[in-house]
Amino acid sequence: MKNISPILNIMIKATEKASKVLIRDFGELENLQVTRKGPKDFVTNSDKKVEKILIEELQKSRKNFSFLTEERGKIENNDKENIWIIDPIDGTNNFLHGIPHFSISVGLKSHNEIVAGVIFDPIKNELFYAEKNNGSFINNHRIRVSKKSNIDECLFASNNTQIDPKILSTRNLGSAALDMAYVGMGRFDGYFQNDLHIWDLAAGIIIVKEAGGTVNDLDLSQIENLKIRASSNAIYEKMLEKLSNF
Repeated sequence: MKNISPILNIMIKATEKASKVLIRDFGELENLQVTRKGPKDFVTNSDKKVEKILIEELQKSRKNFSFLTEERGKIENNDKENIWIIDPIDGTNNFLHGIPHFSISVGLKSHNEIVAGVIFDPIKNELFYAEKNNGSFINNHRIRVSKKSNIDECLFASNNTQIDPKILSTRNLGSAALDMAYVGMGRFDGYFQNDLHIWDLAAGIIIVKEAGGTVNDLDLSQIENLKIRASSNAIYEKMLEKLSNF
């Protein structure tokens, strides 16, 4: 891969190794152990296995970095300014129902800024990655946000069912990380959603920004109840205006 830093290479290798578990388990869903965490919120033994591999692989090269993961929460090491933010399966409900749309997401927060991110869709073999000041890519090809300027022609990712389709046309695909990645490469023109966790968004934030897009200011010290607004620069203000009551 072209011009990637050692740290981003570590993230990619760790994600690719962990993905082998997902591909195998996706073919044997009837054997999965599933635990309910809350209403419509599940954790599988696949989540736990993927997270374990990611932590082990990332620790090999950066032993002192801390972690924030969906299943284990905070793991504080000596370096508390550099934090790996991990979602082992973003789109668990899709995964459980045999819907081939989910991803592994790993972001790196350094001094309260997301500086690198990897989102891997193992079923479609689409690897999205970015790092600060080096652009965004899918499978070694540079990506950029949509060029559309007429918001009435745009398609947005969101789980909101109250937005009138005459105001904004939306789709809910069930993976926040992939929604952000799709904004980064122009498949979606924008993404808006409330009540998210930082691990849903961390990698996607840098991917959208490095693809030339705009992301709303977020308190990256906050773990939950996050509100995301992401799109190309051309339609960002128009999108916010349409979402003034959301």
